[in-house]
Amino acid sequence: MIAVVMGVSGSGKTTLARVIAARLDWPFQEGDDLHPAANVAKMSRGEALTDDDRWPWLRALATWMDERIAAGESGVLTCSALHRSYRDYLREGRPQVRFCHVTVDPGVLAARLERRSGHYMPPSLLPSQLAALEPLQPDEPGVTVSGDGPPEAVLDEALRGLGLGEDSG
Repeated sequence: MIAVVMGVSGSGKTTLARVIAARLDWPFQEGDDLHPAANVAKMSRGEALTDDDRWPWLRALATWMDERIAAGESGVLTCSALHRSYRDYLREGRPQVRFCHVTVDPGVLAARLERRSGHYMPPSLLPSQLAALEPLQPDEPGVTVSGDGPPEAVLDEALRGLGLGEDSG
């Protein structure tokens, strides 16, 4: 399985993805690290990315997944995956892909982003991400979890929803 932990900036997707990977002893890839330098520079200036900006990044994410799949490995990847079309691309020809959409109250998101340091994504871009977000739909493989709770509870809910928890079935 490739678990793609998705959500807007500040949702806690990296924190959740890291603990999923650690719990399962799976490789982890921070999706933000695969952004082309031009994308990072653009976001650092407070400019939202366009679809044209995102496609090279999405191809890099797909390559990482394909490498895991070819090696017979599972893995955990973070990606905002805001649009259904992006998620469709990431799972095209990859039946191993499951999404874990982390949702958080917008006020909590804003507060988290204001406190965060050392990240190129400024809080000013949160409204554009929230406006662009197309939530995970029932016909998409995966689960939606609230990132508002205690980390262990969020982890347990995510693992159960992905079919990886002790009582998943």
